[in-house]
Amino acid sequence: MNEALMISNVLLWIAVLAALVGLFALARQIGVLYERVAPMGALMLDTGPQVGEAAPVFDLPHLVSSRERVSLGLPGDKSTLLFFLSPTCPVCKKLLPILRSANQSERGWLRVVLTSDGEQPEHLAFYDKAGLQDFPYVLSRELGIAYRVAKLPYAVLINEHGRVAAKGLVNSREQLESLFTAKELGVASVQAYLDQPGKA
Repeated sequence: MNEALMISNVLLWIAVLAALVGLFALARQIGVLYERVAPMGALMLDTGPQVGEAAPVFDLPHLVSSRERVSLGLPGDKSTLLFFLSPTCPVCKKLLPILRSANQSERGWLRVVLTSDGEQPEHLAFYDKAGLQDFPYVLSRELGIAYRVAKLPYAVLINEHGRVAAKGLVNSREQLESLFTAKELGVASVQAYLDQPGKA
């Protein structure tokens, strides 16, 4: 009986060790796959002002006070992230904490401006409920038309020279940050950078 118990214990330990070896091999393969998969950047649509072109210039009233103006597209000391959103867009709401984080961590070089169109009362209620007081917020149908925004959430990064640095549909932190990366690399998008020979 003792011999049978010893054999079963040995077999059990062999099975545990085999499982650990298998788990280690699986983790290693996942790591290899993770390194090979290129990062997913913002989906750039080939409409509106192109990357490198001068951004359309706007001088718009702030949502809360028409006396406070928000200038867009002019050269300045900071870049501007235009974030097109809607009070009824669930993905837009999901990205608000990420925008708050970027607004704080990147404030040395970046200004985040929220923009939409529609009825002011709906947006004022959204502005208050979502606690968006840290952001300039403008309502302008013409701004969306100028950038040919058809789907939300959409973001445009305008550099300090008043030129479009990056743009695209953004559904996640990675896609939003890919706009900053594209600006740093001086390319239209992360995909354009990875498509260069020897970069993928």
